[in-house]
Amino acid sequence: MTDKVTHTGGCHCGAVRFEIDAPATMEVHACNCSICKKTGFLHLFVEKADFRLLTPWENIAEYNFGTRTARHFFCKTCGIKSFYVPRSHPHAYSVHAGCLEGDTVTEMTVVPFDGANWEQNVDTIR
Repeated sequence: MTDKVTHTGGCHCGAVRFEIDAPATMEVHACNCSICKKTGFLHLFVEKADFRLLTPWENIAEYNFGTRTARHFFCKTCGIKSFYVPRSHPHAYSVHAGCLEGDTVTEMTVVPFDGANWEQNVDTIR
């Protein structure tokens, strides 16, 4: 098991802030689905117990589409999606690794994921 460290992150304007416990060396997924491709979201999956929202939920807007299983959360002020509940991991959060701050990440490996063909590929990220 890899030791976890506390990482901080948030949106562009600072209205949404969070902490996560995750390894300093991490693997993230670059998805090519319709929403991730346009936003450049880099998925770092963390259990809900390892995620702490530091700002009020009132700062966050929610967007759903398709199956409405995924819960996309955006800052109401700047529009950045720094985390969400993914359809593939409804028990977890997917944190946008690009929204992590500071020097707590020592290594990040980006793995492509074919989310445009989600049903055929979802088991590759379990």
